[in-house]
Amino acid sequence: MSLPLEGLSAIVTGAGRGLGRAEALELARLGASVVVNDFGQPGRDGSGEASAAPAEEVAAEIRAAGGQAVAHLGDVADHEQARALVELAVSTYGKLDILVNNAGILRDRMIFSMSEAEWDTVIRVHLKGHFNTTHFASVHWRERSKAAGAPVYGRIVNTSSEAFLAGSAGQPNYAAAKGGIVGLTTSSALALGKYGVTANAICPRARTRMTEDVFAGFAEPGAGELDALAPEHVSPLVGYLASPAAAKVNGQLLVVHGGMVAIVDRPKVAAKFDTGKEAFTYEELDGVLSPYYEGRPANETFAASEVLGLKRG
Repeated sequence: MSLPLEGLSAIVTGAGRGLGRAEALELARLGASVVVNDFGQPGRDGSGEASAAPAEEVAAEIRAAGGQAVAHLGDVADHEQARALVELAVSTYGKLDILVNNAGILRDRMIFSMSEAEWDTVIRVHLKGHFNTTHFASVHWRERSKAAGAPVYGRIVNTSSEAFLAGSAGQPNYAAAKGGIVGLTTSSALALGKYGVTANAICPRARTRMTEDVFAGFAEPGAGELDALAPEHVSPLVGYLASPAAAKVNGQLLVVHGGMVAIVDRPKVAAKFDTGKEAFTYEELDGVLSPYYEGRPANETFAASEVLGLKRG
């Protein structure tokens, strides 16, 4: 019996730990040959010396289980290193079929305390990192499609966050980057569909070193109980989106954790007001908008406990 991803090759960025590691292992389990990318810095803020060890360890784990994997130590936010990553996949496996963008860092700060460097660094790693790999992968797929005169196989799975959907007071840089990734995803989906490539984004909920503060205090599973926040519960959705079964899934945003997948719809108009004249005046806007917002919560973003359905310990 053939595996869903047999004969396909994949890149997973930030795959040395946490979500990326779980995703790389899942793609390999489903039959893909994997390039395991990780810059290997120990700090979740991107600090510390780069190391090949995390990527090498995951690649070795895949090979020990009978799969194919090579490691890549590289900063995907660097344009040329991202090019080298895609070239490694193509030279090693003959082609690239799947790109999973997961690499990221955190430099949390309230907006009034955030430095320019804290803003720039997070935007660079998350948003530019997603762009860089997507750019070189899309060049590869477009050239193959033009040479073949037909669509080819291509899958992009990007990593967004509910910090973009619900807001996150101490993460203006992270939330903005994750929102930008959704825009990048939908634009890529429209541009690359004719070449046979799909692009989708996920908002994963998982307990990793990136989210240890977010989930601090939430109840840990007891013995024998399912850990709904284990990264391994996110990776099956990534495997599905990377597979032939998801050929008609394109430009979508999905929230995933444990036993739940939610498809996020495009923003909808909550209310609409029309002027009785040619254009609104300040006075008329005050007359229709102020009553609408009167009595509504000043901040309608939802609490993490409500979103996650978890209880604090």
